[in-house]
Amino acid sequence: MNKFWPIIFQDMSLIRFIKYGFILILSFKASALTILLDPGHGGKELGAVAKDEKNQNIYEKELTLKLAKLIQKKLSPTHSVFLTRSIDRTVDLAERAAIADKVNADLFISIHFNSSEINKYHGFETYYLDNHDDAEVKKLENLENNIFATSDEIINKILIDLVVNKTVTQSKKLSDKIHRRIAQYVRKPYHMKDRGIKAGLFHVLALSKRPGVLLEVGFLSNKNEAQKISTQQFLDTYANSVANGVNDFTAHNNSIASIPLL
Repeated sequence: MNKFWPIIFQDMSLIRFIKYGFILILSFKASALTILLDPGHGGKELGAVAKDEKNQNIYEKELTLKLAKLIQKKLSPTHSVFLTRSIDRTVDLAERAAIADKVNADLFISIHFNSSEINKYHGFETYYLDNHDDAEVKKLENLENNIFATSDEIINKILIDLVVNKTVTQSKKLSDKIHRRIAQYVRKPYHMKDRGIKAGLFHVLALSKRPGVLLEVGFLSNKNEAQKISTQQFLDTYANSVANGVNDFTAHNNSIASIPLL
């Protein structure tokens, strides 16, 4: 009988079929890391809202999902990439954290678009989880963390401190690699301000318990910037920059372990 016996390896980098002592090897690029992309907001959580050039509403929740799918497509040839949501639905903090555990993510990337009461603010910035004394960052933390508010702030603080200690070194390296690529791809071509890499105490990063970053793509509260960063061309360019930044990071970090804190 002509039978092929499939042996499927856990990382899916090779599939071998054995026939009468001969081995046919179908090679694929090994999945270097498992990456969880987190499109911010979703469902009843609209996030920031702006107007496009046709005066139609631009919702942060829609842009984050669109961008996450673009990044996923660009990273998938070399990594295993998952999303915390693939449709417009509400995902609370506990579920986002549970997904990170379920897929055993090595890296966590949360995607957001910025907003401010000061309409002239503009530009892109990248955050990693760490303590800081920046008053402006605290305002953004309050905005993002308020969505996932819990009653036990003491437990939150203990958890954040534990995760910071375990992840800050890798998270800083990841933020540096990604941010460098974003600056290279969008700063001059799109005339955007580089607001830098910053530390922040974001609950979504802490509860993921992984090295990770939170991306603020640009300001939807700035009319001109909102129209620019909501275009397909910009989103595709930004997605390329993130994918290349991740690949730069993995090229210099051969082993990354998730942190089983809970």
